[in-house]
Amino acid sequence: MTTPHAPETDNGWTEPPATAVLVLADGTVLEGQGLGAEGKATGEVCFNTAMTGYQEILTDPSYAGQIVTFTFPHIGNVGANDEDTETVNAAASSGVRGAVFGAAITGPSNWRSAKHLDQWLKSYGISAIGGVDTRALTAFIREKGMPNAVIAHDPAGNFDIEALKREAAALPSMEGQDLVPMVTAGQRQDWTETVWNWPNGYGKQDKPAQRIVAIDYGLKRNILRLLSNTGAEVVVVPATTSAEDILALNPDGVFLSNGPGDPAATGEYAVPVIRQILDKGVPTFGICLGHQMLALAVGAKTQKMHQGHHGANHPVKDLTTGKVEIVSMNHGFAVDRDSLPANAEETHVSLFDGSNSGIRLNDRPAFSVQHHPEASPGPQDSHYLFQRFADMVKAHAKTRA
Repeated sequence: MTTPHAPETDNGWTEPPATAVLVLADGTVLEGQGLGAEGKATGEVCFNTAMTGYQEILTDPSYAGQIVTFTFPHIGNVGANDEDTETVNAAASSGVRGAVFGAAITGPSNWRSAKHLDQWLKSYGISAIGGVDTRALTAFIREKGMPNAVIAHDPAGNFDIEALKREAAALPSMEGQDLVPMVTAGQRQDWTETVWNWPNGYGKQDKPAQRIVAIDYGLKRNILRLLSNTGAEVVVVPATTSAEDILALNPDGVFLSNGPGDPAATGEYAVPVIRQILDKGVPTFGICLGHQMLALAVGAKTQKMHQGHHGANHPVKDLTTGKVEIVSMNHGFAVDRDSLPANAEETHVSLFDGSNSGIRLNDRPAFSVQHHPEASPGPQDSHYLFQRFADMVKAHAKTRA
């Protein structure tokens, strides 16, 4: 799958020289045009099938440690702005390490655009490569799994390919990596912003009735907006916050956020905290990594997926209602349904591969989903989950009144 420079044709036309390369761990080399920040980016290569939302994807902390290949050919057509950033922790700046595009970045044509995507990539320090056969790369990942790789971007086109091959081959597996520390909040913060509404933009929650504590394993802003939109005061705490400190905030509910890396590694310190919260009977809701954390806390196991689920067109069946939802997904690990204990019931399942996509506990007020209900691909097929959590939180608050 190496893509060398095309030879000169009879009419004198030649392929432009490569200003970026993507080198996979198996030695595969893909040449293209450098975009975004100059330099190198290393990580696990996945592909995302979403047709929209590239800025949200590129700032999703769940992608920490990864290089995202976009299967949709036109990336950049709505530009970039300050409102569509998903990262909560400003110090983390971005979720991804690099990006792969099938073509050059499309010029922006949207009234909300404030910056060309290439400029935006530079400002976030994200190295990217365009002009890659993303169909071939996607097929490669489907067949062989998500490889480690290096993106090198040099306008002069000077690349030590053999050194890059060695570097890619030496990169560690995603298994066993706890990547949450690089994206979690550094300190407690209060969140009041609510969802975006035309024509006023984002709102503000100024009359909260209950308190939700959100544990930040790599939170997305729109999750917090939807939690706040239910009428709750939302308090964000770092991933390593103790159960004692969380319970001292007197939460009516606890939210377990999305995030990157191997859930088993994060679970070393997260699971004991979640168990104490569950033992206190506090309503608990988890999304993505938070779903995996809840499963681990009740004794289930997680497993690495072959190619993961990344995109905004994933059909998931709600086993409770029988309805099928179109959802957004972003995960490379999954809960092993066969390891679920008797007090955990499977509630959602992926119709792509049958993998677990949700659970609820039958002895405590807790549930979680693998997909991202806040991402609105359906566009609002899964928003009921936030109302379900809000109802649990309100019921719990009444018992404490």
